[in-house]
Amino acid sequence: MTPRRDPYEGFPGHIARTFAASEPAWPARRTAPAGAPNIVVVLVDDMGYSDIGPFGSEIPTPTLDHLADQGVRLSNYHTMPLCSPARAALLTGLNPHRVGYAHVANSDPGFPGYGMTIAEDIPTLAELLHDRGYATYAVGKWHLVRDSASNAADDRANWPLQKGFDRYYGVLEGLTSLFHPHQLVRDNSPLDVDELPEGYYYTDDLTDQALSMIKGLRAHDPDKPFFLYLAHNAVHGPLQAKEEDIARHRGRYDEGWDALRDQRFAAQLAAGLFPPGTALPDRNSETGLDVPAWDSLTADQQRRYARYMEVYAAMVDNIDQNLGRLTATLEALGELDNTVIVFTSDNGGTGEGGAEGTRSYFSRFVHHPRLPGDWEPDVDRDPDLIGGPRSLVHYPRGWGMASNTPFRLYKGHTYAGGVRVPFVLSWPRGVRDGRLAQGLRTQYQYVTDITPTLLELAGTPRPDERRGVPLQEVDGASFAPVLADPAAGSTHPEQYCEMTGNRSYYRDGHKLVTLHRPGTPYDDAEWALYDLRTDPTEIHDLAAQRPDIVKELAAAWEEAAWRNGVFPLPDGSGALAHRHPADERYTRELRLLPGTPELERYRSSRLIAFRSFEVAVRLESYADGDQGVLVSHGDQGGGYSLYVEGGRLHFAYNEYGRLHETDAGPLPPGTRDILLTATAERGLRWRFALTVDGAERPVPGSVHQLIGMAPFQGISVGIDRKSPVSWPLHERHRTFRYDGRLHSVTYRPGAPGPDAPETVAKTLREAAAAFE
Repeated sequence: MTPRRDPYEGFPGHIARTFAASEPAWPARRTAPAGAPNIVVVLVDDMGYSDIGPFGSEIPTPTLDHLADQGVRLSNYHTMPLCSPARAALLTGLNPHRVGYAHVANSDPGFPGYGMTIAEDIPTLAELLHDRGYATYAVGKWHLVRDSASNAADDRANWPLQKGFDRYYGVLEGLTSLFHPHQLVRDNSPLDVDELPEGYYYTDDLTDQALSMIKGLRAHDPDKPFFLYLAHNAVHGPLQAKEEDIARHRGRYDEGWDALRDQRFAAQLAAGLFPPGTALPDRNSETGLDVPAWDSLTADQQRRYARYMEVYAAMVDNIDQNLGRLTATLEALGELDNTVIVFTSDNGGTGEGGAEGTRSYFSRFVHHPRLPGDWEPDVDRDPDLIGGPRSLVHYPRGWGMASNTPFRLYKGHTYAGGVRVPFVLSWPRGVRDGRLAQGLRTQYQYVTDITPTLLELAGTPRPDERRGVPLQEVDGASFAPVLADPAAGSTHPEQYCEMTGNRSYYRDGHKLVTLHRPGTPYDDAEWALYDLRTDPTEIHDLAAQRPDIVKELAAAWEEAAWRNGVFPLPDGSGALAHRHPADERYTRELRLLPGTPELERYRSSRLIAFRSFEVAVRLESYADGDQGVLVSHGDQGGGYSLYVEGGRLHFAYNEYGRLHETDAGPLPPGTRDILLTATAERGLRWRFALTVDGAERPVPGSVHQLIGMAPFQGISVGIDRKSPVSWPLHERHRTFRYDGRLHSVTYRPGAPGPDAPETVAKTLREAAAAFE
């Protein structure tokens, strides 16, 4: 029999037949501990150790300077070297492999460490604070849901609202355009946005949204503390900044990255971030990661490269401006005094822009074993476009090296350049209460320590179980004692790390580390050993002198790897390109009707990526005067569109920033069927054909396929939303919604091309079998 609960069971009052004879009782409301502080975590993306004033930068960051002066700087704080793993560790207190984030949430090789789902027995910081009466808000980059699960048809199990946040606004994926974000999400739903306001800038928008949430809370509840997780997409590529911000940095970087690195290191030594005698390493020289001397560049290269860094500095400047708006609002509400503000980065500065940088971010971002020799990772474009809405750029890795001053290498590496980042914590009331002693801290602390620390500062112990589910233990340790006492010891004496085969192990001042070359064997010959107490910049390899320590720490790494779910390690098998077999359903024919919201990026890409495909446009019947975009897929970083203008059909193909516009001829009245066919050819190329009611029309010649993260904006029917495929068309007509009678747009994915990942993997397997 189905159980039936007694409605009065456990009621502490008294029930009679009438109100007059009964005694009411109310359940206790969930409230935070008295005096619990607000908590704001500002997480910046891909910012290096030296990029803000408190850590040696020349970029003006007055808000951060003030917060650091009033609070604490952790000069020896470490994180993961990549976005999703760092975020998983920060928000849970567990090592990322245990949570299922060995890599960014854009892969699915089918192993536990790559599950990309936060399990029910791993509560987030937001869930734990929410349980104790906090309002919880997330704004900005999420990147903790797999890209294949970022669409509106998914169960949303790993979206922010299901992980403890009351409100969310931002982008679920790892990167976006700051002028035209590709898919904004509010709370639990993607926003159907045709066009963004004039002067729109995403970093400003995020701050606007955060301030609205805080003000709305205070309008309804004067006492409830809040947790705000403000995760900027800046300063991740593509680098884009407002012109007025760029203007303030004109000429600042004409001396180049070598001079900048020297200047920042001198400032760091003067500020006491490193002990006297610390040396600045030579320029990065490892093959494929090397940086040329600035003086060896041509004058044209120097001018263009300096422009990239002006844009980057403008982005940092803008983040600080927006942080100033946030602190000013807290001050106006009388709450800055009792707000814990943490500012840090998810990982170190990046070298992904290559040696020369790029004006074609998605072309540079492509990694494929059969990349043809005519591939252009830096499409020649007007230098005046650098930093604006029409270009998706990234700086040369020399600036990434300067960003990580004084450390070696970049994001993705387990050397310090990838994992040591700035960390500032401010809490004025904590200073007065003796829980925070202002100044510098040199103790080693790790990203998994943030959740335990903030829980302790909030007076909220982590429970052993939640909603009847026993919780997994945390790996981090609160560094509240270090905040209160500069002489306290580090609360995190040892830590493993792994990222795409790069490995390290830290224990009490010694660090064992590798720079792993993809596809090469894993062996002990890779290990280098550094004594960070005397050599914090990892210059002097002691592996040959201290084989005993190498052996000890290598064994500790191996044990930690098994205990945390690190294995299997990436190799040359191409497993990171694998996707769940269920994703095959995305390659079925798809019919889209007018009025369909923009199709999400990943879902759109499955219809065309590495394969032949057809796009069939069906009109009710074309009439004279009808015009507009029939279908668009992509943006200024790469895409294609079909549109009708002045009675003529046009095909626009944006080849990573190089625009091919083809006049496909007149569209006669009565036209019903337009068919675009793309045939995938060897060399990662497409050959197009176009017909109107069966008659062939002109098309561009063979072009490079759009692969990797391109097209970044999804498919739209009857309009070209937000960032356009064709900027000239955008200037003439903006989004150019089709005003005729469009019946449908049907995608018919064809066979994978000769360079598709599954084809390449099969060829490699067959070759290996033949060799054996």
